[in-house]
Amino acid sequence: MQLQIVAIGTKMPDWVTEPFREYQKRMPNELQVTLKEVSSEQRNSNQSTDTIKSRETNRLLQHVPPGNTLIALDEKGKSLNTEELSQRVAQWQQQGQDVSLLVGGPDGLDHSQLQDVAWRWSLSPLTLPHPLVRIVLAEQLYRAWSLSIGHPYHRR
Repeated sequence: MQLQIVAIGTKMPDWVTEPFREYQKRMPNELQVTLKEVSSEQRNSNQSTDTIKSRETNRLLQHVPPGNTLIALDEKGKSLNTEELSQRVAQWQQQGQDVSLLVGGPDGLDHSQLQDVAWRWSLSPLTLPHPLVRIVLAEQLYRAWSLSIGHPYHRR
């Protein structure tokens, strides 16, 4: 099973890539976390935020393999605690579902293009910088998996 993170932004600094890779490395072979970086839209004064979000969301969706369960990270999405996320990850594994998690750019995602999204997930009620989301997401996926197998990484 594969958890594919599809995120706007390329050439992230080391403070983003190093911790992400560390959590990626810790995941078992049967639950791989992959990252597809997608270039952001060039910004200029003639473009509206809606146009930028639309183009970036379209780019993200082009990298989602057919049949993958689609999850959009969205500040207005549903928050989960660690146990709930662990149950979701276990369910995906049992069903053999590959999952794609969409991470928008600084302006977010175009909701009008997300009709095929299984659910919208909010990592936090706080607004997080989109590079930091990659680290938090990788850590939470690792934590959820470790809880599901009784690994001592997660403490109750």
